[in-house]
Order: sequence, then structure tokens, then C-alpha cells
Amino acid sequence: MKAIEISEFGGPEVLKYKEVAEPSPNKNEVRVRLFAAGVNPNEAYIRTGTYSFFIPNLPYIPGFDGAGVVDEIGEDVNNIMVGDRVFVAALLANRNTGTYAQKVVCDASVVHKLPDSISYEEGASLGIPALTAYRALFHRAKIKPGETVLIHGASGGVGSLAVQMAKGIGAIVIGTASSDDGKKLIVTSGADYAIDHVNENNKEEIMSITKNKGPDVIIEFLANINLETDLKIVAQYGRIVVVGNRGNIEINPRLAMIKEADILGLALWNVRPKEYNESLYAVEALLKSGLLKPKMGDVFNLENAKLAHEQIMSKKSPGKIVLSID
Repeated sequence: MKAIEISEFGGPEVLKYKEVAEPSPNKNEVRVRLFAAGVNPNEAYIRTGTYSFFIPNLPYIPGFDGAGVVDEIGEDVNNIMVGDRVFVAALLANRNTGTYAQKVVCDASVVHKLPDSISYEEGASLGIPALTAYRALFHRAKIKPGETVLIHGASGGVGSLAVQMAKGIGAIVIGTASSDDGKKLIVTSGADYAIDHVNENNKEEIMSITKNKGPDVIIEFLANINLETDLKIVAQYGRIVVVGNRGNIEINPRLAMIKEADILGLALWNVRPKEYNESLYAVEALLKSGLLKPKMGDVFNLENAKLAHEQIMSKKSPGKIVLSID
């Protein structure tokens, strides 16, 4: 089968399109014929060999997320059948042969049914983004109906799904983006407000929207830039969930004391198995109900994974980047 394989760590150029052996499922495992694979920032970090959460043995086929059709099942698999349309979310699977390939073998427990209303490209946009959004809102922030949530970078793969989930339970949602296209995507995701990224110079807009109360919950994707501003605008007893960070920041802890605000870290690698499974079932149910519809970004052919990695690190386009697999 065709796949992207890494034989040495480095830049996007180490992603090689080649012929590799086709994997076979063992007990409690399934094989999925993939038609699309999601591209995530952590896969770009893993490619360099410097990612603190995971350094793979080489050669290595990247990819945790995908969508396709089950074409073989191992012994004792009873949650899905051959021929089922499915999405794959294999970040914490015991076995995952990599979704940047025509076929993937992984634990049956991380493969869930994909409704006919969701395309394979949209299904591949789930996995890490959907589970991160769910965990940020429900496991960490414990958001409640009627609360106000500010989602930084709400036009991205995680952010757009978080908008839909928060609206689905009755929250008031404010999303930020850096472009008009991004703000349009936020509105189509269901947000009540779509505004420019909030910073020290324009934080008055968010305070005006919230009648000077501030958001009850802030989902933060660039804490090294925004965390101090977040602490200034968050509501009394508010919660800030740090999903992304790219450096250091110096803040005054008194800002958290004044609000009695919580700063909550999130790394999906740390999720407990029970919570991971809960998230997967929740995402499947949200898809089936129609409340969740992934927002697509650029789609690249599998052989152009190098370009996809360059794009995802540039942050130049809204929506989720996906690889299309023939």
C-alpha cells in the first residue's frame, strides 16, 4: 500500500511517499481502508523528533486521525463490522500503524461510526481536534448552559468544533479570528459574536459584549501571547483553559487572585482512558444528532503531505487541513 513514511527526523522534506507493507489486525483490532487523514500540529512536532510527549521509533508512518471503511476485523471485535463507515481517533491507541496511509490498523475502541451525512474528509477532521474541544469545554472548564465562552482562534480545527459544542449546550459563544474569512467561518459554526483577536489594545470590545462582566470561560490557544490579557478580562471565578502555547510569558499572579480565576492546562496525552472513551461516544452522538459539522480547510493529496505540514505551521487558512487518500 502507499503511505507517508519518516526514516529520519527533520523538516517537512523527511515525509516520503512510498510503498510499504500492508498491516493486519490482531485480537481487538480493526483495519480501515482510509479515504482521508487529518493533519495536526502535534504530528509536525513529532516529525522533528523533539516532541516531549512522543518520540516514535523509525521508520514511522505519521497520523492519528482518519476516516474510511472497515475492511477487516480481528477476533473479539463487536462494536463495528466490515463495511462500516468510520472515523479513527487513535492518539491513545495501544496500536496505531499511522493514518497517513491507504490503510491503518488500530484498536477497535478508537474506531467509531461515521454518519452518512458526514464526508470522509470531514470525518478525518475529528479525532484530536474534536476530543480536545470536548475535553477543554466539559472536562476542564466544566462549562454550563448560559455561560459565556471566549474561544481564541475559533476558526481553526479545534476552535470551530468548540464553538459548535458550546452552542449545542446553550452557551453564549464569542469567537476570534485574524481574517474576514475566519470570522465568516466562526459565524457559520454558530457563534453569537465573531471578532478580531483580543489583545491589550482592543479588550474593551469583549468587555462591552459581556456588559463588563467578562467571559466565564476562555479557551486559549496561544497562552504565551494572550494569558495576561485573559486574566484581565475573564469573569470573576472564571476559568482559562490553556490548549496551546509556544513560549514563555511573565504575568502578575495577583490578576488571578483578584478574580479567583482558574488557569487550567490541557494536554490530550494526559486524558484518562475512561474520559477518552466518553469523549469518543459524545462526538459520535453529536455527529449523529447534527449538532457537530467539521469545518474544512485546505485538502492535499497524500503524496503532498510535505505541503500540508508547511501549511499547518504557517496558520494561514481557517478550517481543518486534511489529506485526501486515493
